[in-house]
Amino acid sequence: MPLARLLLLLGLAAPWPALAQQLVLRGADGREVTLTAAEIAAMPHERQRLEAPGHAAAAFEGVPLGALLARLGAPQGQALRGPALALVVVARARDGYVVSFSLAETDPTLRPGGVFLADRRADGPLGPEEGPFRLVVPSEQRPARSARMIERIELRDMRATP
Repeated sequence: MPLARLLLLLGLAAPWPALAQQLVLRGADGREVTLTAAEIAAMPHERQRLEAPGHAAAAFEGVPLGALLARLGAPQGQALRGPALALVVVARARDGYVVSFSLAETDPTLRPGGVFLADRRADGPLGPEEGPFRLVVPSEQRPARSARMIERIELRDMRATP
């Protein structure tokens, strides 16, 4: 057995190519911003607890999704009204899983609970099966949109969709 495969099976190496430690944000205008794990770690974090029936409770630390979307110029607070309510957030995971939210769902002035991009658990780093980033939606009854392995987040204007 080749050494690289043995190390991978033992969990001592990342699959080739190495797992991305960055997040790509894409605005409705097509502009992209790439944030490294270090840049996200340097942003103000909040601790959120994810509890859902049938799932073990866990605490995560992360950045409010709105703070990341603000880097794309996404409106927040009182500016989130009218045409801005047609904006949708699409998050894509490394394994192909895709979830979506209206932009309003990510704004704490419109919806308590919010949506967060976690980059670590409260008791340590995210494991390779859930990182480098995961969404945490503490207010939902099922964690279906608390997606793991997030690599890309896009903002789309549904008014432009036929």
